[in-house]
Amino acid sequence: MFEKLTGWLKRRGGKAPEDSSSVEKGFLVFQHTGEVIRAERCLQAAGFSVEVKGPPPELVTGCDMVVIFPLIMESAVRRVLDGERLVPLNVVPVSGPLLEPVSLYRTKDYGEWFMVQAANVKITVERVSGRIVNVSGGGCPDVPYLASILVGETIAGAQEPRVQGHTLCSYALQKAFLEARRIWRQGEES
Repeated sequence: MFEKLTGWLKRRGGKAPEDSSSVEKGFLVFQHTGEVIRAERCLQAAGFSVEVKGPPPELVTGCDMVVIFPLIMESAVRRVLDGERLVPLNVVPVSGPLLEPVSLYRTKDYGEWFMVQAANVKITVERVSGRIVNVSGGGCPDVPYLASILVGETIAGAQEPRVQGHTLCSYALQKAFLEARRIWRQGEES
């Protein structure tokens, strides 16, 4: 999507940004977390570069996630959302540090292990082997089942939680799992 945006700007005589990090961002605020999940999926399927983060404290609405998108694409994003009958409560430009969304993840270093938390769900991984040693948190009925599948497996080879999970907690666990996998692989490369 960034390449499309860059091409569009150049064709119209505008200056294309150097990379996607220099594109002004906005975020979509929804009432319910399920709407955030649906919005993320449909926008990614439509080719938009979006990510889910936590809202700034001033904008917490009961849903602790927002969808970040390139603000210049707001009209196209709204068309996709309208087609899915998803109506955000608000569309907010990231116009200053007080409106900067926060990371959805919290990472804790325990020496031989590290833990990644997304929302209220946590996954702990042994650094050397990449073995998942614990899954906890949330309050959804599928977390114990997912824990029984994941604990003892390696973060590199384990089945992603989204395959077996069907709740908000499994969505959060999927996010934590992918972040833990990224951190572990980054440690392997160094």
